[in-house]
Amino acid sequence: MIAATGYQGKTVAVMGLGCSGRVAAESLALGGAHVLAWDDAPAGRDATAANDGVEIVDLTKADWTGIAALVLSPGIPHTHPAPHPVAALAKAAGVPIIGDVELLLRACPDARVIAITGTNGKSTTTALVGHILRSAGIDCAVGGNLGEPALSLAALGKEAVYVIEFSSYQLELTPSLSADVAVLLNITPDHLDRHGGLEGYVAAKRRIFDWPKDDAVAIIGSDDPNCRDIAAELSTHKRSIVRVSGSEEVRGGVFARDGALIDDQSFRSKEILRLADAEALPGIHNAQNAAAAFAAATTVGVDESVAADAIRSFPGLAHRQERIAEIDGIKFVNDSKATNADATARAVVCYPAIYWIAGGRAKAGGVSELLPLLGNVKGAFLIGECAEDFATTLSGTFGGAFDGAGLNAVPVRKCGTLDRAVPAAFEAARQDSLEGATVLLSPAAASFDQFPNFELRGEAFRRLVADLAGPEDGGAA
Repeated sequence: MIAATGYQGKTVAVMGLGCSGRVAAESLALGGAHVLAWDDAPAGRDATAANDGVEIVDLTKADWTGIAALVLSPGIPHTHPAPHPVAALAKAAGVPIIGDVELLLRACPDARVIAITGTNGKSTTTALVGHILRSAGIDCAVGGNLGEPALSLAALGKEAVYVIEFSSYQLELTPSLSADVAVLLNITPDHLDRHGGLEGYVAAKRRIFDWPKDDAVAIIGSDDPNCRDIAAELSTHKRSIVRVSGSEEVRGGVFARDGALIDDQSFRSKEILRLADAEALPGIHNAQNAAAAFAAATTVGVDESVAADAIRSFPGLAHRQERIAEIDGIKFVNDSKATNADATARAVVCYPAIYWIAGGRAKAGGVSELLPLLGNVKGAFLIGECAEDFATTLSGTFGGAFDGAGLNAVPVRKCGTLDRAVPAAFEAARQDSLEGATVLLSPAAASFDQFPNFELRGEAFRRLVADLAGPEDGGAA
């Protein structure tokens, strides 16, 4: 654990005692701070109460005149839709509100930083960059919004690299972020309630480029208008920019063309690898992820051939188009991380015959934007709170028929729960006997109606598929 320096002898409040909050409280105490910690849930308080140097105090009743900073869990609102009472008290007292990644950067100011964000793909890209750097023998630590809490990572010196995934929430809580390489993959509407609308969400993502370094490099996706606008704005400030794309040529950037990853950073296009050889990275969206990871890694000195080999060998991430089994010629893909329609859109174009499990707690817009993309979906097996609404949007006839608006319509079955949907989708796929049949869990909705998080939803899918396989057929892909 990293000792959070800079607050020795001072009082720091920590609000939110999930995994990252508990680590932050311990890290601050290790660095000599007097820590006052609180969580709205008793379980969080109880889990932290035994830690040395951490005092459990109701922060809504604390004296804020003597508190140097509030370390806020990124899941707790401090602006929209309304600030948490503790955040409101801190603001009224003029107390800075920061996050755990801010403490990491202050404690290890000499390490290089590759910062990665985007509505979708940021976890895969972060893990892929770490995989490339390790393959190249570069000392690095990977975490943040992905995996380990930031302060659980090793303390690194100036030749090493932190590869940090940032959510929009975390970017708002990291005011001194000064990345050597900052990556913005894409921006599509998400978390709008937490940012007061799309404009606020875009502004939060834009923060990843707020650096003072003259030699910093911005890597920006070119496949959506919000990112293109940010790239144009940064170019007026003469920032060093590398554009990346999974679907179009970008002069001076890295992009996919005719099934290959192309490096044009020297303005002499060179094929780096065939994307089909990177089996854990299917689809256009993953082509963009690979382009961004390649650009980031080569920017910090990785040889292009080493980067290409590492992209080929990347094993992928759990719950992100994770191929978990093949039974009777039918593939099973766990894409539980797809909690919005935009994420699911990236999956439903990757497989030739899809038996799609979708639903949960719907996000704004539902699945209507997916209708033009469902030509390969042979049936939708719906679960959760939004099953009825999704059924209304999707209902149609078998065979990739088209509705009156010229959009793909699919047959639907309201299964209600995942344990009903998995065998139903499997049986439909077996009856159809189509080449390339894939049972795809890509919910396009949050998990919170039936599961605490998308990870547990994905693990439930894995267990149900294992039950289908039976004891004598591991079904491993």
